[in-house]
Amino acid sequence: MTKMIFNDQIMERENIVDIEDRAYQFGDGIYEVIGVYGGKPFLLDEHMERLQRSAKEIQLSLPYTMEQLRRNLVQLVKTNELDEGIIYMQVSRGVSSREHYFPGNSITPVTIAYTRAEERMSATEDAGATAVLVEDIRWLRCDIKTLNLLPNTLAKQKAVENNAIEAILHRGDTVTEASASNVFIVKEGELFTHPANNYILNGITRRKVIQLCESLGIQVHEEAFTVKTLLQADEVFVTATKSDIIPILKIDNQSIGQESPGKITRKIIQSFRSAIRELEKS
Repeated sequence: MTKMIFNDQIMERENIVDIEDRAYQFGDGIYEVIGVYGGKPFLLDEHMERLQRSAKEIQLSLPYTMEQLRRNLVQLVKTNELDEGIIYMQVSRGVSSREHYFPGNSITPVTIAYTRAEERMSATEDAGATAVLVEDIRWLRCDIKTLNLLPNTLAKQKAVENNAIEAILHRGDTVTEASASNVFIVKEGELFTHPANNYILNGITRRKVIQLCESLGIQVHEEAFTVKTLLQADEVFVTATKSDIIPILKIDNQSIGQESPGKITRKIIQSFRSAIRELEKS
């Protein structure tokens, strides 16, 4: 049986959910999903920094230091002998009688983490996929990685029902991100993606792609664009932990570009794969 983290201990995996845990009743907590390649967590420091930021934004005091959390997650991967997959980590505000306001300082946050084997989506990256458009009905603090994901799941369900890999979200005419990923478009050899404000989650893979583009000499514009611009783009791709970089060839049955992964997207995919290989060699 695989192991899990419960608070500061690695233990046998079991279902440990108190009915009055605020994560369960209010979605009052934060989480991270970290990719594992070759037995090593990818961009772990960046994920931990975002977890710390999310905690601060919802006034949640993390019960352990960043170093303790990192050490425990690395050890969990080793203990479970995970070669390829994800770490899921969650911190709730804790267990308390059901009141909407925050409980007092006597309540200790609850930390859990587990691993899951997942293959990378290389075939989909090479072939491309389709997406649908969905109105963005989420709250206005999408920059915080909280447990409140019902609008995201509704959007993803629409994608599944339409045999698509993702639902691209828009507020009115402005494209924001997707149900579980960030959105990039390519226009005349340059990238465009929504700025990292309160309307989107600043994805760790998103940030890595922007960094790689700097080394590749590809101009990136962090600015909003419209649904019309999206549909008229030369290339479209989405980015997320473990699904990495997925070219989008059709949106709502409308073809994008040449209806095949574009030159810029393929160049970025190869650069991202090189970064993974460097991690595996380290």
